Amino acid sequence: MIGSVSIHRAILEAMLAEARRNPGIECCGLLAGRGGEITHILPAANRLASATAYDVAPQDLFHLFRQMRDAGLDHLGVYHSHPSGDNAPSPRDIEQAYYPEAAYFILSPLPDASRPVRAFQIGDGAAIELKIEEE
Repeated sequence: MIGSVSIHRAILEAMLAEARRNPGIECCGLLAGRGGEITHILPAANRLASATAYDVAPQDLFHLFRQMRDAGLDHLGVYHSHPSGDNAPSPRDIEQAYYPEAAYFILSPLPDASRPVRAFQIGDGAAIELKIEEE
């Protein structure tokens, strides 16, 4: 792992709880904070309601980015779950990673997952796993 990402433990717990609430559908949302530290979670609706893909409606993204701006927060990450299988970036995840500076968190709602939360830097068609530093 080359880089790292700093995130509050409560945010990690909130992401996992969301993934486990409806484990048959990919959950998704944005992560925000200040000074490079993720302190806020902004859940979004997966308009695909799919177990294998997610998409956030453009008007929902607009609203979430406005919330961040109004609160003086920086966009630092994106999260979603993989209801079954490995929580590593899929080819679709890599293709649709539109924020190269953001950390991409992928969650596994499976109770026996060895690492239920993983984070990646995704850009230029490649994904590099990040070390998660809990605050």
